[in-house]
Amino acid sequence: MNASPYSPLSRRAFLGRTAQGLGSLALASLLRSSPAQAAGVKGVLETTHLPQKATRVIWLTMAGGPSQLETFDPKPKLAEMHGKPMPESLTQGQQLAQLQGQKLVCFGPQHGFSKFGRNQTEICSLFPHIGSSLDDICLIRSMTTDAINHDPAHMFMNTGSQIAGRPSMGAWVTYGLGTDAEDLPGFVVLTSLGRGGQNQPIAARQWSSGFLPSRFQGVQLRAKGDPVLYLNNPPGVARAQQGRDVQAINALNRIQYGLVDDPEIATRITQYEMAFQMQASVPALMDLQGEGAKTLELYGCQPGDGSFASNCLLARRLAERGVRFIQLYHKDWDHHGGVKEGIEFKAQEIDRACMALITDLKQRGMLDNTLIVWAGEFGRTPMSQGGNGRDHHNKAMSVWLAGGGIRGGMVYGATDELGYAAVEDVTTVHDLHATMLHQLGIRHDAFSVKFQGLDARLTGVESPKVIQKILA
Repeated sequence: MNASPYSPLSRRAFLGRTAQGLGSLALASLLRSSPAQAAGVKGVLETTHLPQKATRVIWLTMAGGPSQLETFDPKPKLAEMHGKPMPESLTQGQQLAQLQGQKLVCFGPQHGFSKFGRNQTEICSLFPHIGSSLDDICLIRSMTTDAINHDPAHMFMNTGSQIAGRPSMGAWVTYGLGTDAEDLPGFVVLTSLGRGGQNQPIAARQWSSGFLPSRFQGVQLRAKGDPVLYLNNPPGVARAQQGRDVQAINALNRIQYGLVDDPEIATRITQYEMAFQMQASVPALMDLQGEGAKTLELYGCQPGDGSFASNCLLARRLAERGVRFIQLYHKDWDHHGGVKEGIEFKAQEIDRACMALITDLKQRGMLDNTLIVWAGEFGRTPMSQGGNGRDHHNKAMSVWLAGGGIRGGMVYGATDELGYAAVEDVTTVHDLHATMLHQLGIRHDAFSVKFQGLDARLTGVESPKVIQKILA
């Protein structure tokens, strides 16, 4: 499929825009940035290319770069070589982040590993709850990425490009498939703070729609306080009156659309309508009181605490309501120092919640058609930084997937004996994106948009592969 994200600009629209002047264009730009998305938006794909194994995605982003060596990739040889020089045969001429030109010393895993699941897969013993779900999880130990610093690495993981301005994966998915949500956006973002690491900022461009229509960009719901600013009506303004105001504004918008034939005005109309609907739907979504004590205990959260666990529960509630793409960011995985204590904090924050999300979806019959992805933006070095930390690393990282037609209970790929580089079934971010689209029924090489004269795709211009071995 090769589609334009906009209908061709008519002569009336071109002349009208030219006549409006810079001030009106600036106003139009502000209006286009409104994040709401129309209810029940249809995607551009009338039918999927392939049978759908997954109908929605929950992407768990561990922001900062989790260390695979203290989570999912055991390296006994690295433990043996702790404190010894790193072999130059592995590192000579290689790209490093902050360790370039420094003495490179092996830094053994800081926590023990235990066996879990029917295949006795080893993961860090700090994650027993995830371990209890390993039979539903496919662990990829051979992931690589192109970027080595936070912001471009997030851009690459989210958009398939290190260049800002490209559509995020959530925007691509909702553009292609639309959404089943009646009164919520099709692409929702939730963030949570952790402790024990550096709190790297996450820019809103990570969930941008790029050159796709703006109604497909992600909508961030705040985990604490009002989930959306200005969600409540001002004092003295009743909902019925607010509805009449929206109807009047959109009547004017429709007149303007008839005059200039600008598709972004149609987006603006649906955004006003969605914002009005969210005033009723979002408070009900965020109210966890009705979940019951057993569910809250399963996740290990309290209503409104803003934790990663609460966001996992909200992700399940969003999925139930038909939201197509749900992305959670959990921060503070950047352990240039204190990686031992830092990973202990991270395990306390995410271990139970990840298990609970898988278990909850499975109990409700939703795991089979929900693809869960757990990933950071890169991995960490097997060499020490500052004596007790690890630097950024793009040649080896671990990610895992569950549900959505993925084979559970398996490990795919491997790194070398010191965990420096992926050496078996080497996998790329574009491969991961291609596999996600495949499970959603989309051929990645047949899903593109003309942009600046080129066929732009989420999976780039290389030849990524669907990771067939991990598919059920």
